[in-house]
Amino acid sequence: MSFFKDDLKEIKAILLDVDGVLSSDTSPLDKNGDPMRTANVKDGFAIRQALLSGIVIGVITGGAQNRVRKRHLKLGITHYYDNVSDKTRVLHEFVNKTGISPKEILFMGDDLVDHSAMLQVGISACPSDAVPEIKLISRYISDHKGGDGCVRDVIEQVMRAQGKWFNDHQIEKQAF
Repeated sequence: MSFFKDDLKEIKAILLDVDGVLSSDTSPLDKNGDPMRTANVKDGFAIRQALLSGIVIGVITGGAQNRVRKRHLKLGITHYYDNVSDKTRVLHEFVNKTGISPKEILFMGDDLVDHSAMLQVGISACPSDAVPEIKLISRYISDHKGGDGCVRDVIEQVMRAQGKWFNDHQIEKQAF
C-alpha cells in the first residue's frame, strides 16, 4: 500500500459536493421556503489558490441554485455540474472532457449519493460529519465539518504534498 502523502502528489483534480461539503448540511429557509446556502471564505480562498496552481476543481451536486452556481463560477470553477442524479455518470463525463484519469482525482462527498462516485477515484475524502458509510470508504476524513473548512483542509493537504501551498508570490490577495 502506498503512503497517503505520496498519492496526494498525483492528484490533478478535486471534485466536490455542495450540500454537506462546501456548505453545511443545515440550511436556513428563505421567505419562499427555499434553502439558503452558506459559503466558507477559507474554502473559497483555497479553491482559488488550487486553481491558480493548476489543480482542476469541479463541483458535482444534486442541487440547482443559481446563487450557489454563481459563487463557484466567480471563484473560477469551470467544471460545475448541478441537478445531478447520477454522480458516477458525471464523473465519467468529467474524465472524458478533461483527460484526467480517475486515479488522479480526489472526490470529497458526505452522503450516500456520493458513494458510487467516490469508489471510482484515486482518493476519496469526507468531512468529519459525513455519514458512516462514507467515512468507511474515505481514505481521508477531515477534522472539519461540511461548510466549516473541510474543503480548505483537503485542498491544503494536496497542495502541501505537491509543494504548492503558501508560495507568497502566488497567493492571490482577494476576499472570497
